[in-house]
Amino acid sequence: MPKKWPSPLEDYQGPRDPLPTEFNPDGRSLKNTPGLRSSVWDQAPKSFLPNHANFDFHIYYNRSNEDETKFARELHERLRREFPELMICRFREEPIGPHPVAMFEVDTFTPHETGTLFTWLAVNRGPLSVLVHPNTGDHLRDHSILASWMGTPWPLKLYLFEKSD
Repeated sequence: MPKKWPSPLEDYQGPRDPLPTEFNPDGRSLKNTPGLRSSVWDQAPKSFLPNHANFDFHIYYNRSNEDETKFARELHERLRREFPELMICRFREEPIGPHPVAMFEVDTFTPHETGTLFTWLAVNRGPLSVLVHPNTGDHLRDHSILASWMGTPWPLKLYLFEKSD
């Protein structure tokens, strides 16, 4: 039986006054009432694992393609140089775990790191695909319905999580 999704408003702690219905001068965006900044600007939501990376970025490459492998190695080096504050894992030559092809992983620990890396990879990932997933503790859910893809998705070996979870 699928897990029921809780209402996005269920744990909202801010004011519940009616929202304005007027548009901004651009004619498309709605006016919002100024209020407190969301806590997730600076820290992960409570549903994430404490003392663990908020998000994993798995950057896939096809090792039978020399150009793609070279690009992946150069991207790995660039990330290490450009973002030394991130946890950048070793360059893997073989598939591991649920990942069907060779890859390397970059982990982010704050919303700012996650947004910055996502933005940077959106325009610099070249021909590579990137699996981005949160770390909530539910590995199957994190790697499937909560995951996002940049580029072409690869079929993950999700059955590995069904056996271990």
